[in-house]
Amino acid sequence: MTASKTSATIRYTAMRLGIFAGCFVVVAGLVQFGVLPKGLGDSNFVWVLLLAIVISAPLSFILLRKQRDEMSAQIVSKVDSAKSRLEANRAQEDGVTQ
Repeated sequence: MTASKTSATIRYTAMRLGIFAGCFVVVAGLVQFGVLPKGLGDSNFVWVLLLAIVISAPLSFILLRKQRDEMSAQIVSKVDSAKSRLEANRAQEDGVTQ
């Protein structure tokens, strides 16, 4: 069960990085061909990086909704499990001290 929890997080992160990489390549190509303006002086890499981040963020938000929900559900179940174990430990300690 732990492998599937890790899998959702890794899958979401990999897909998010993939969207960013795709945006970076597209933006770099558009800047190289003159469709988008180049940055000031030597800031071309930073300009392309920032544009890729700005474009990939809403795309990830829309396109990865299902994966984000799966990851969130798995995290919530893990937190609930930890809370129940903590409560069971507290109850066991209360039983010992009384």
